[in-house]
Amino acid sequence: MEAYTPMSVEEFRRAAHETVDWMADFLGSIEQYPVRSQVEPGEIMAQLPDSAPSEAQPLEAIMEDFKQIVLPGVTHWQHPSFFAYFPANSSYPSVLAEMLTATLGAQGMIWQTSPAATEMEQQVMRWLRDMIGLPAEFEGVIQDTASTSTLVALISARERATAFQVNERGFVETERLTVYASSQTHSSIEKGVKIAGFGRQALRQIEVDHEYAMRPDALRRALEADRAAGLVPACVVATIGTTGSTAIDPLAEIAAICKEFGVWLHVDAALAGTAMVLPDLRRFQQGVEHVDSYTFNPHKWMFTNFDCSAYFVRDPATLTRTFEIHPEYLKTKEGTAVNNYRDWGVQLGRRFRALKLWFVIRSYGVSGLQRVIRDHLELAQWVRSEVEASPEFELLAPVPLNTVCLRYRPDPAAPLEEINRLNAEIMERINAGGKAYFTHTKLDGRFTIRFVIGQTYTARRHVEAGWRLLCETARAVKRELG
Repeated sequence: MEAYTPMSVEEFRRAAHETVDWMADFLGSIEQYPVRSQVEPGEIMAQLPDSAPSEAQPLEAIMEDFKQIVLPGVTHWQHPSFFAYFPANSSYPSVLAEMLTATLGAQGMIWQTSPAATEMEQQVMRWLRDMIGLPAEFEGVIQDTASTSTLVALISARERATAFQVNERGFVETERLTVYASSQTHSSIEKGVKIAGFGRQALRQIEVDHEYAMRPDALRRALEADRAAGLVPACVVATIGTTGSTAIDPLAEIAAICKEFGVWLHVDAALAGTAMVLPDLRRFQQGVEHVDSYTFNPHKWMFTNFDCSAYFVRDPATLTRTFEIHPEYLKTKEGTAVNNYRDWGVQLGRRFRALKLWFVIRSYGVSGLQRVIRDHLELAQWVRSEVEASPEFELLAPVPLNTVCLRYRPDPAAPLEEINRLNAEIMERINAGGKAYFTHTKLDGRFTIRFVIGQTYTARRHVEAGWRLLCETARAVKRELG
C-alpha cells in the first residue's frame, strides 16, 4: 500500500513552479503593497473557519485564500521602505536555500542524523568568526534568536559561577547570583534572567552616559556593592548597538572589570555584529578578545532569512558541560570525534540553518556584504545630516551605525508632553498610510522616532522619500493641531 499524499510528484512540480513564479512577482513588485498591514484586530481571524476541513481541498483554493486573506494581514519586512525596529532580512539566495532546506527536511540534532548540516555549520561559523574579527579560539553554533543565545550565555555563566552545581541540585538559599546590563539593554536579558532562575531582582540595570552607553564606573560600584553584601556576580551583558539607539558599550573597560571580578562577559551585538565585516568598525568591539561569549544575528542585517543567530564561545567545554545529556537513544559510535550540536544549546531538534548562511555568504562574497553595509551606513549619515540641518527636527542620539533617532520639535518652548504627542501622531499617520514604516523608543522621556536603514533592497531613493514623508507629515500634523 502506497503512502497517501494529497498531490503527486508531478503535481508538486507544477505547483512549485507556479509558486516560485508568484514569489518572484511578489518580490519584484513589493513596493506596491503597504509596508505595515492595514487590517484591524480580528479581521484575519474572522475569515478563517472555526474548524479544520474534513476533506482535502485543492491547492488552487488554498493559494487563493492565501492571497485574499493572509497577504493583507502581513507587514512587509522585505519592503525597501521598512525603517522600523531592526530588519529581519531576506535575500534571493537565502530564499532559495530555505526552499532546499524545506525539501530536505533534515533534522540536525547530532552529526549522524545529518553530517552535512553539522560540518557545514562548524565551518560556516568559523567563516563568520573570521569575517567579523573574533579571536581564533572562539567556536560558534547557530541558535534560533539572540534571545536564545543570551539565555544560553546566562545559563553557562550560572553553571560556571556555581561549579555546575545548579544543574545538579538546583538553586539553594546560599547561592544568590547577580547579573548586570545597562538600562538600555534588550528586554531579552530580563527574560533570560527569569528563565535561567536568577530571578528578576538579581538583574542590575547599570546607568548609562549621555550617549546611552554603559558607564564602567557604575558597573564597578554595583559589583563591589553586591560582593560586599555576600552576593555572587555571575554575568555582565555588554551591548554593541542597543535596540533603542545603537549605543556602543565601552567593551574594553567593561572586559577589564569583568576579568578583575571573575565574571562571565557576554556581548549582545545582535544587529551590529554584521557591521564588523568592515574592519574600520571593529573599533567598536575593542577588547573582544577578553569576552566569554558573543552573539549577533545574520537574520537581521546579513540578508539571511529568519531565524539564524550566531553564538560564539571562548570555551566550548563549559557550554557543552552545561547542556549535554546522553540518553541511550542519542548515543552514537562517533562520540566526541564530532560536534553534536544538541549539546550546544537548549534545542534538541535543529534545522539546517547553516545552508542559507552558506548560500548568502557565497552569493554576496565578503566584499559584496561590505558594500551593502557601507551603503546603509552612508545613507544613515545622510539622514543625520538632514536632521541636523533642519531647524524643526532634532537629533536625539549619536549615529554610530544605521539608526537615526530623531523628533520633530518646531517649538523649542513647547512642553515635553505636547512634543511627545505630536511625534506619536506623526509616526502613526505615516504608518497608517502604508508608504513607510517607523517605530519609536523613549530616550530620557522623549518620544523618539527611529529611522533604521538596513533592509536588503533599500536604496537611496527610498531613504530620501522616507525623509520627505517625515517632513511633509510633520508639517501637516502641526498645521492640523495648531
